Amino acid sequence: MSTFDLIDHSIEAYCEAHTTPECTLLHNLNRRTHLETINPRMLSDQLQGLFLTFISKMLRPDRILEIGTFTGYSALCLAEGLSDRGELHTIEINVEYEDRIREFVSQSPWGHRIHLHIGDALQMVPSMEEQWDLVFIDAEKEQYPQYYELVLPKVRKGGFILADNVLWNNKVTQEIAHNDRDTRAIDAFNNTVQQDDRVRNLLLPFRDGIMIIEKL
Repeated sequence: MSTFDLIDHSIEAYCEAHTTPECTLLHNLNRRTHLETINPRMLSDQLQGLFLTFISKMLRPDRILEIGTFTGYSALCLAEGLSDRGELHTIEINVEYEDRIREFVSQSPWGHRIHLHIGDALQMVPSMEEQWDLVFIDAEKEQYPQYYELVLPKVRKGGFILADNVLWNNKVTQEIAHNDRDTRAIDAFNNTVQQDDRVRNLLLPFRDGIMIIEKL
């Protein structure tokens, strides 16, 4: 999601100007997403995309799980760091994005390693017989606590979970409205992780907040 007001926009612009620019494929996907979708701010951008690529390249994972594909930007970034035998499985609940995702995945050098699943992650993850090295959660905010409990047992010891939007436009730092189920779920997720002795975690105030979680 977008940076919102977490950092000064001039700082963000300076960071972007001093960060390796998007490749042509990611630039085209970024542009098409902004032109053709209702909520383009859900897209990972240049800064977050390269952050995901760096994390993946440092880990060299054999198996990546992504919950929430949107139009495929983050999947393409994560796939760049896969090991020589690595595969990425990404789950998107909205079938309307499927054609666009497949179009851009097919153009990627790592496209043959990206497996798209259309459906509800809460139903799909339990049936996936994989041990994950890296998981990226960026889907329905109300379901973050459930995603976490589903994937943690399937993450290898020393593996990592990345959870996006954990500051949720700064709403988690304010009094939460009774009917704001998304913010309550994000806050519950953050508290669960903080108190979980199975992991250690770092919440980065980057964009809309990214939680880095290592399974101990």
